[in-house]
Amino acid sequence: MVMRPTEGTLAESASASDRGRGRQSELSRSWRRFKRYRPGLAGTFLILLLILIAIFAPVLAPYSPEKVDTSRMGEAPSWSHPLGFDGIGRDVLSRTIYGTRVALLVGLLSTLISVVIGVAVGATAGFFGGAIDTVLSRIVDTLMAFPLLVLLVTLSAVFSPSLKTTIIVIGVSVWASYARLVRADVLSLRERDFIQSARAAGATNARIIWRHVVPNVLGPVIVIATLGVGGIIILEAALSFLGLGVQPPTPSWGGDLSSARQYLEIYPHMAIAPGIMITITVLAFNLLGDGLRDALDPRQRE
Repeated sequence: MVMRPTEGTLAESASASDRGRGRQSELSRSWRRFKRYRPGLAGTFLILLLILIAIFAPVLAPYSPEKVDTSRMGEAPSWSHPLGFDGIGRDVLSRTIYGTRVALLVGLLSTLISVVIGVAVGATAGFFGGAIDTVLSRIVDTLMAFPLLVLLVTLSAVFSPSLKTTIIVIGVSVWASYARLVRADVLSLRERDFIQSARAAGATNARIIWRHVVPNVLGPVIVIATLGVGGIIILEAALSFLGLGVQPPTPSWGGDLSSARQYLEIYPHMAIAPGIMITITVLAFNLLGDGLRDALDPRQRE
């Protein structure tokens, strides 16, 4: 016996198809808006290039970044060593290439940690309100009241400085801004008809938050997170510069700048490459963030 689809099944299928087409249409419009912003495309290209440099660092680096040749300390750039040597005799180009790995690891992983914590706290506070909102909001306000760099220096000094510690310390220190943004959006979403319909259908609070609320606030979060990666890279460089971030001999742009500080008058070439790389990387993420902001803004016209 052949079972014919019921009217309800056909309606649900049509509704799902319409939603799918709507999402594809919105993605297409967002991509067209993003393509119109040429600096955003340039930032994307630079970030992809940096990712490739980080992945293929062992292939691209001409020498070991930790190899020391004391007979060539501070030697100026040459054909065989285009960026010269640092103050203890290590190849600057190789260390700069490997430093890309540290910058991207800290920037991306710390941002991921902060986004997960911030979205969870902000969505919980905004959705439940009342005492839960009050407690979580006071925690956010307290965290944002501390000068960020002072907080990072304190936490890094308490724990043993390392790459892992740097990622975690930065990640758990910068989530407050995401929580505040998400909370404000959720407060306006929780009374919408689709949330009330989900409640009436018997969906649990956790399911409503993660399946219906969070996806509707991710647009602004993605933009802020992209813009924030550059700031986190600067924070990592600052911690490494102060000796509280990534520890030698691991290549780090901030650590290399710290090493170059005492040789600036006699070996100025040591500070040029890591300084330029920090600038380019931060600029690339800022350009990408600006492009995403324009692309994901529904008020933008075609």
